[in-house]
Amino acid sequence: MSLRYLASRLAQGLLVLWIAFTFSFFLLYWLPGDPVITMLGAGGELQSFDPAEVARLRAEFNLDQPLPIQYLLALLAVVRLDFGTSIQAGTPVTEAIAAALPSTLALAALALGLALAVGASIAVAATLTRRPWLRDTLAALPGLGVALPTFWVGLMLLQIFSFRLPLFPAVGTGTPAAIVLPAVTLAIPLSAIIAQVLFRSLQNAWIQPFVTTFHASGYTRLRLLLRQALPVALLPALTMGGVLFGQALAGSVVVENVFSRQGLGRLAQTAVTGQDIPLVQGIVLFAAAVFVLVNLITDLTYPLLDPRLRAARRKLENKARDTLAEASDREDAPAGASPAGSTAESASTKTEGARA
Repeated sequence: MSLRYLASRLAQGLLVLWIAFTFSFFLLYWLPGDPVITMLGAGGELQSFDPAEVARLRAEFNLDQPLPIQYLLALLAVVRLDFGTSIQAGTPVTEAIAAALPSTLALAALALGLALAVGASIAVAATLTRRPWLRDTLAALPGLGVALPTFWVGLMLLQIFSFRLPLFPAVGTGTPAAIVLPAVTLAIPLSAIIAQVLFRSLQNAWIQPFVTTFHASGYTRLRLLLRQALPVALLPALTMGGVLFGQALAGSVVVENVFSRQGLGRLAQTAVTGQDIPLVQGIVLFAAAVFVLVNLITDLTYPLLDPRLRAARRKLENKARDTLAEASDREDAPAGASPAGSTAESASTKTEGARA
């Protein structure tokens, strides 16, 4: 792994963070309403409050400055890792995110684990079966899982398993049972994506020559799939790690609101509703940073798992090193010397020797 490639990936990550910050900043300021009035709870009536108090709050949050100045001040604060104070709660943004983070991380981790188990099972079963109708049915399930709206799935699970069959609590975060239905709701679209990618990868790996060779040597279909085809098919699915984690964070906004569960999703919804600009920007930057970090880790570990990429990268590095060495040799050579001139001089010397 070259330092130039790592620096390039870090620069791309910083660019993504800057774009996310800029987009969220201007989008929030273009929304109708006034954050200070919303915080004071005036229902939009400025006359209900002391103008001096309103002016003080505007100055405290730099809302009295022109929009470009507000943007520059906010950007400089973020560069200093100062994400400001929540307008609604009056607490630092980092503390608000840290308080809501454990609940969302537990939900996302459980949902990703369930999605991986269900998605891989569907893909493996669809690949192993010899019955076309069963393979087509299993291959069609991921499309259905992606098409179902997340909020509708959550409401159906609540209706069945909380109201008609009181097996799990409908709302709250206090007990381990309360996370089951939210995790299943969030895992359904994630498992559909995993099943689609993995099934296609298994189909491509199943027709490779090495699979035919191992099959001819006496490997059973199950052993051949688990020992040979599946490790190869998992590599393309690994690149979906960042996308899946981003989907989990985005889906938590809907799931946590459906199940009245505390977490980053519900915190983001409350912040947007109350036009809590520093808190919304902090959540957006945190989600973008996690997305960039997961993708960076995926890019760095992918060549370690795929020997073909290691060989290709080593070949490119050797070629670049040879090119630089040749260029350095040309610069170090005398001004009058050249390969063509050396060849001509050698030929002339040989001719004179033959005449002698």
